[in-house]
Amino acid sequence: MNNKKIRVAILFGGKSAEHEVSIASAKNVYQSLDRNEYDVSLIGIDLHGSWHTLPEKYLLESSLTKKSQSLEAVEDKTEGNSPLEIIQRVDVVFPVLHGTYGEDGYMQGFLETLNIPYVGSGVTGSAIGMDKDVTKRLLRDAGLPIADFMVVRKGEKIAFSDIETKLGLPFFVKPANLGSSVGISKVKDEKMFKEAIEEAFSYDTKIIIEQYIQGREIECAVLGNENPQASIPGEVIVHHEFYDYEAKYLDEKGSSLHIPANLSSEEVAKIQELAVKTFRVLCLDGMARIDFFLKEDGNVFVNEANTIPGFTSHSMYPKLWEASGIDYTTLIDKLINLALTKHASKRNLTFTREEN
Repeated sequence: MNNKKIRVAILFGGKSAEHEVSIASAKNVYQSLDRNEYDVSLIGIDLHGSWHTLPEKYLLESSLTKKSQSLEAVEDKTEGNSPLEIIQRVDVVFPVLHGTYGEDGYMQGFLETLNIPYVGSGVTGSAIGMDKDVTKRLLRDAGLPIADFMVVRKGEKIAFSDIETKLGLPFFVKPANLGSSVGISKVKDEKMFKEAIEEAFSYDTKIIIEQYIQGREIECAVLGNENPQASIPGEVIVHHEFYDYEAKYLDEKGSSLHIPANLSSEEVAKIQELAVKTFRVLCLDGMARIDFFLKEDGNVFVNEANTIPGFTSHSMYPKLWEASGIDYTTLIDKLINLALTKHASKRNLTFTREEN
């Protein structure tokens, strides 16, 4: 082994409804890593939470349009090659784990206890970014523009008429902790409301009921630690009822991306400023994709932050940076360097109190 190479472990899969998307993202990250600079290990987490060391062939043959193989069936069981042994030998971990148990602080906390650098936000930022309720309250308290919303927990009762009075029709029902538009419904009447509530609660014990903002869907990528930078914004043109899972990943004609978005210089500056402010308010590091609604009157609303954005072949985050002058391979390099820099800076902190 060339000891000068950076040893990277890509973590993917996971106990999440976004399992298949994670595999597709990991495939692109893996293919973008320069083998002259990196030694790469692949660790997949199955839907039951078990970890597996996987060969290159598994990722290269994966596809979003078919169910992934059993990870156990293709696992590399070479002695000394267990997932935990590999994790403890690498220089940095690249988690490409979308959704719960990967993007929400759980994995970040585990890696912190092992004292291993990892790409992306830390425990606090990851947990905040995943929880739409906490995200919205922090943004609201910081004075950033968001859609009006309500929170309902499992077992609580809420009347459709009360929501209609407060938020109007239509409105959205979402699991509080999930991504990729899984479990989200656009509600237009009481019958749809009952179905939407049941669907959202099947994914989480807390749900968000959110005002519908009619406007263009604008997304902006952020990169950095203490001094984050915003990309040029892009626009998602949705050809479904809304930007659901199928439109994002399964239907090639479900949506189209316009990069850069057709915006005035003033609108670009406003969105970039809001993206960086959102990144900082939510205590994020490394990377995030911030999503907005732009109304006809020029008002901009922050929709959400994605702390581990998609890295599939048609994902917005890498495409926005490519259009901003940073190609895919360079982007991955920068993310890994940000992770190593953040970890190194932590080593200079004092964690114990010396007695006089």
